[in-house]
Amino acid sequence: MKLSVVIPAYNEQESIPETLRSLYQTLSKHGIPHEICVTNDNSKDQTAQVLEQLTYEIPTLVYYTNPGPNGFGYAVRYGLERFKGDCVAVFMADMSDDPEDLVKFYNKMLEGDYDCVFGSRWNKGGKVIDYPELKKVINRVANFIVRIMMGIRYNDTTNAFKLYKRETMEGLKPFLSPHFNLTVELPLKAIVRGYSYAVVPNSWTNRKYGESKLKIKEMGSRYFFILLYCLIEKFFSQGDFRKKTKPAAPVSR
Repeated sequence: MKLSVVIPAYNEQESIPETLRSLYQTLSKHGIPHEICVTNDNSKDQTAQVLEQLTYEIPTLVYYTNPGPNGFGYAVRYGLERFKGDCVAVFMADMSDDPEDLVKFYNKMLEGDYDCVFGSRWNKGGKVIDYPELKKVINRVANFIVRIMMGIRYNDTTNAFKLYKRETMEGLKPFLSPHFNLTVELPLKAIVRGYSYAVVPNSWTNRKYGESKLKIKEMGSRYFFILLYCLIEKFFSQGDFRKKTKPAAPVSR
């Protein structure tokens, strides 16, 4: 099963070399067939030039420049329309996600034939390193609200780091979110539409370089919009968007 890793990047010239080298080395070490798809989200620094140089060093790297509209969600969606693998993970450019966790996600998907594998930083075995305290409080409150409103047990919906089969990702279209609320849209749609998933503990490490692109004040209403959309779909869509099950093969007599 070929793995595609979609990475949105905006002004990540300092972080992206370490992220891509570590990701490539880890996936190669474990013998996982893969491609690394970076969307340069019209960066204003030297991200594009750095990516061009890295293509000579990392043979599985491909990158695109999203001319616009721009934003985290648009950048991820740009990559999700172009990946070529059998499954696809969303991975952050700032090295906050651990490539070894991605290997665990991949193996879990193979073992259980799951449609999705979600990470949780808050389950036993998960951890966060240098997580800003205010951001942590807001994160836990937001995820609690999502769990209560959607009636689910999964406790880390807002984390972008997840793995989906190609057919699952196709079944989640059309995408609505242009910003970080895409991180909520994808797993909630998958759950509401009846795709199977497993949860694996994972780690998160605060970025070394640059600043976070997530502006909490700007995102509250956008997260709430997607939450309401998924809630409406769950209770009022009459199952129109649910996963289509394959008909059983005829039995020869």
